[in-house]
Amino acid sequence: MSSSSEIAVDFQNVSFEINHRLLLSNLNLSIYQGEALILLGRSGSGKTTTLKLINHLLIPTQGQVLVNSQPTTKWDAIKLRRNIGYVIQETGLFPHFTVAENIGIVPSLEKWSTPKIQTRVHEMLELVGLEPDKFAQRYPHQLSGGQRQRVGVARALAADPPILLMDEPFGALDPITRLELQQQFQYLQRQLGKTVIFVTHDIQEAFFLATRIGLMYEGNLVALGTRREFIKSQHPEAQAFLSCLNVLKNWEELN
Repeated sequence: MSSSSEIAVDFQNVSFEINHRLLLSNLNLSIYQGEALILLGRSGSGKTTTLKLINHLLIPTQGQVLVNSQPTTKWDAIKLRRNIGYVIQETGLFPHFTVAENIGIVPSLEKWSTPKIQTRVHEMLELVGLEPDKFAQRYPHQLSGGQRQRVGVARALAADPPILLMDEPFGALDPITRLELQQQFQYLQRQLGKTVIFVTHDIQEAFFLATRIGLMYEGNLVALGTRREFIKSQHPEAQAFLSCLNVLKNWEELN
């Protein structure tokens, strides 16, 4: 993982502030093609800010973010975003569009033919475990939370973007649905080989899905590495997250 050609996203001395509040401080981070980098941290630690800097929803106050070796400020913002799938907690589905229309929105903006879009919508629904005949013509309000989240993932993948940003996508779901989607997402990630940057405050989720974990604390990246490396981190914030795992483990042993 050392070749620069393998770097999908590169943060170079990136800081971001708003109203004189520093939300991100001097971030240096290389994200490699095909890896699942999990950004772990409490609310307000800078995780979502980091994501939004990748798809040019925010512009660095200092430094630069490179996507495919080109600064985000040099990209056409629309073209950049169509190269990046984006999944948020509440999916952001258009309520007056059917499931099929929601999934097909980026391909249609890319001027794909109608038959090609229909084929892709069916492929994506099957990929996320929803029967096309049953779900394609439904509207978001006719779906459960877990089904909506699956459609959100399908929509993000529809135009086959090389990079996927996921901002606590399973956070609002019940534990059983959440685990099902985590397992399915892990399978998809292995099958598709996308570069994924995934935000969570749940260390179990981070350990389950990560190639590497980046720990954010007060706008700083304070730890970065594999699960094994994370466990060895002496940073107090890493220790605080690891103690959550220990509490679960101790409870299981007591019972």
